[in-house]
Amino acid sequence: MGFFAARQPILDRHKSLFGYELLFRTSLDNVFPDVDQEKATSKMIEVLQFDLGMDRISEGKLAFINFTEKTLLGGYAELLPKQKIVVEVLETAKPTKSLFLALQKLHNKGYILALDDFVHDERWTPFYRLIHIIKIDYLEATTEEINKTIAAARKYPHIKLLAEKVETNRQFKEALNLGFDYFQGYFFSRPEVIKSISLTPAQTSVAGLLNKVAAEEPNFDEIAQLFELDVTLSFKLLRYAQSATFKRRNPIKNIKQAVLMLGKVELQRFVGLLFAAQFSSDKPQELIRLSMQRAKFCELIAPHCNQSNDSSSAFLTGMLSLIDAMLDADLNAIISDLPLSQDIKLALTQKQGWLADCIALCIDFEKGIWHKMEDSCKRLNIPYTGILKEYQIASDWAEDKVNEFS
Repeated sequence: MGFFAARQPILDRHKSLFGYELLFRTSLDNVFPDVDQEKATSKMIEVLQFDLGMDRISEGKLAFINFTEKTLLGGYAELLPKQKIVVEVLETAKPTKSLFLALQKLHNKGYILALDDFVHDERWTPFYRLIHIIKIDYLEATTEEINKTIAAARKYPHIKLLAEKVETNRQFKEALNLGFDYFQGYFFSRPEVIKSISLTPAQTSVAGLLNKVAAEEPNFDEIAQLFELDVTLSFKLLRYAQSATFKRRNPIKNIKQAVLMLGKVELQRFVGLLFAAQFSSDKPQELIRLSMQRAKFCELIAPHCNQSNDSSSAFLTGMLSLIDAMLDADLNAIISDLPLSQDIKLALTQKQGWLADCIALCIDFEKGIWHKMEDSCKRLNIPYTGILKEYQIASDWAEDKVNEFS
């Protein structure tokens, strides 16, 4: 049985990362409840413990994991460490005495319990003393249902509310005002306010560098000159080049020497980090990490698309795919002002070309939209059974790089 995994970030009221919901499937066209539940959950636990690794996929944050009624009654949750997971009771579960006893046992052992896609029902009231988090589908639930659940939860101060499928900043602020504590969705990657914007000189410099290093045959003299025009960029380049990662025989004497020592690939990554830091200084770190992950993932899948010579453009396209959220500005206006190739511009603004398909694949994977992901794989001629490894490599790389710059 093959296994696919996506993770969706859960942020707190300050837009700091609180945890990830992990979405697992046995194929791109089967959802979890459609397969044998015990077998699927056993495989999920095996993958977390021995293959992907709990810490590796959740980056040390809490992992929200769905459990069906049958797997809860079977005690499957106890096979995972209580300090690392949140046990989500799926909405298909019934409030039976046997389920209450199973959840009571988990509660007494210190597991964090959550009710998923929940709408208040009096039959669940006895369970509330065991529950730590109630998840409400902010997109599908009616205002009446949301208010009803909030009112019921307020009688139990220990219960935290989590709004899922929050896709816009307006929805985030509404949920915040209603008293929600945690938020799941991609509101943090949407512009808070659409506005026109003028790039600062520093941002323009980094954008110019991105374009230069993405060229098939970069002109290192021109790249060195761009660094030399900005003292801050020069300092960061020298500090990066002095990292223990690079084995130097001689001390670095000038900017061009540092540029040549890094070479195209590492220089591209370094400028990508500069870009993420420069354009999203006041944004949630998850937004920076996601842009880096998309960049690396696009770079890794480019060879599958017979575009191995253009992996730099794929990297840059992935990096720029969240530029509108970083600047809170209109995407078309930003991209038109940047010195980018026509292929990259068409991918980002018109969703045309193989680069656009790469971005679509990233987004579908992030959200766990498996059938769309399969369509993207077919268009790109990528064997979808093998891309999980590439996605995990991209995720690990992005996490490491963000930590370096944080």
